[in-house]
Amino acid sequence: QVQLVESGGGLVQAGGSLKLSCAASGSIFNFVAMGWYRQAPGKQRELVARITRGGYTNYADSVKGRFTISRDNAKNTVYLQMNSLKPEDTAVYYCKAETGYAGQSWGQGTQVTVSS
Repeated sequence: QVQLVESGGGLVQAGGSLKLSCAASGSIFNFVAMGWYRQAPGKQRELVARITRGGYTNYADSVKGRFTISRDNAKNTVYLQMNSLKPEDTAVYYCKAETGYAGQSWGQGTQVTVSS
């Protein structure tokens, strides 16, 4: 099973930017998709952004135009560039790999806190 390690979280002021990284222990080239999810206190985990093997992306409405997901297959890494951050973006951000045949793996999460 692939191991995923997120990094890049932290504390930032509203309007600022952060770039999250998700490094996989093996090749992500053939994975169906990679995604970023987040979970705020007292709320359900939600999809933030997803990128397929073919490069198709989709985003939650709340982050469209502000966040960008990308993947570097050579580095087995997926990124989430987050701009114009808002306090409501505060959450633990998780990376997920859809490995195929309904298989999936999750990272341990990285905290993002946006102060007003």
